[in-house]
Amino acid sequence: MILSLYRLTTAMGAPLISHYLKKRLKRGKEDAARFDERKGRAVLERPEGLLIWMHGASVGEAISMLPVIEELVARPDSPSVLVTTGTVTSARLMRERLPDGAIHQYVPVDRLPYVNAFLDHWQPDVALWWESELWPNLVVETRARGIPMMLVNARMSPPSFLRWQRWRSLARALLGCFQTVLAQTDSDVERYRALGAENVVRMGNMKFAVPALPCDEGTLAEIRARMGLRPTWLAASTHNGEEEAAWEVHKTVRESHPDLLTIIVPRHPDRGTEIARMLRDLGAHVAIRSNSEPVTAETDVYLADTLGELGLFFRLAPIVFMGKSLVPAGGQNTIEPAKLGAAVITGPHYWNFDEITKAMTAAGGLKIVADVDELTEAVKRDLDKPAEAQARAKAAFEYVDQESRVLDVFMEHISPLLKAAEEKVRARA
Repeated sequence: MILSLYRLTTAMGAPLISHYLKKRLKRGKEDAARFDERKGRAVLERPEGLLIWMHGASVGEAISMLPVIEELVARPDSPSVLVTTGTVTSARLMRERLPDGAIHQYVPVDRLPYVNAFLDHWQPDVALWWESELWPNLVVETRARGIPMMLVNARMSPPSFLRWQRWRSLARALLGCFQTVLAQTDSDVERYRALGAENVVRMGNMKFAVPALPCDEGTLAEIRARMGLRPTWLAASTHNGEEEAAWEVHKTVRESHPDLLTIIVPRHPDRGTEIARMLRDLGAHVAIRSNSEPVTAETDVYLADTLGELGLFFRLAPIVFMGKSLVPAGGQNTIEPAKLGAAVITGPHYWNFDEITKAMTAAGGLKIVADVDELTEAVKRDLDKPAEAQARAKAAFEYVDQESRVLDVFMEHISPLLKAAEEKVRARA
């Protein structure tokens, strides 16, 4: 009933959807040069042979797909991989990092004409959906065409679980389209089963298999030379309210470390001007990366309001606080800084990464703080006692390294699906 109502709404709401897309286009949220892809219209030809379609929402999912994509295109039967995402930023990332044998398209907007145009053109042999973004029309139409589907790296946060419980019949209908759900944690397994998924397996988190974030070595050397030996810490992927908290930390810690440098990388770089204004009003000397302002001896805060450079700043700062966690927003991925040898700190709101956070903490690799005062104390202690910080960083790195076999678990479960698809392709040929 709810699924039928959704389909009716997306059909009747065509003018509103069109208006909404045009607004996004004007705001730069859509890719003008490739806008037709959002309507299911492709310019590229479908590759011959086996085609594996992988869909994820945005940058985080796209990054966690990369080791799987590389594993799949390297198979002896040389399948092609079609990757769909929905954001301009993720498209840019895929353009830079997809291997040969993989192509990117924007996911079609979830209206039946767009969905059918997409599926008619690409005719994927296998569909792998990433994490938690389930577009009802696209899911149901894919399954109706007999395309085997798997939900990979699936996660279900407590708030999402509560929302889906209100739409239990829709959740059951959508999850029933997937032959297998490969969930990140035991808690995710329980939640997906409670919502009606049948074949649910704990896989682990594919983010463990993602290579360390890259950086430009020349830029790294240049900034490191400007920083010199100044004590440095990083507040990464910060959300509104956390930049002000980082400045509070800075003011207190610099009493014992007068040449302290604080680096802030906001989750949304377009907030850079607003953040810089706020920090300067509070008395901070701020250098803005997007304006090419260099770090000098007077710089208190280096505001890195750019995209795709977290790998650079994780390498520059031995102490990393992961944002979205002092505010009640669910936390951020602590695996990435751990892979690059940082001593990692997170706030109390980490439910999006609950099991990882608890396991990394139990392994001695993560410090959880309750508020700004505890964050201040943690940063100061790590600067005062670098050997303890390094020990925590080593424990985090070893924990992440141990968990990285998640790719083997994935290949174990996907192989039968691929073998069956290959046989169908041979029969079709």
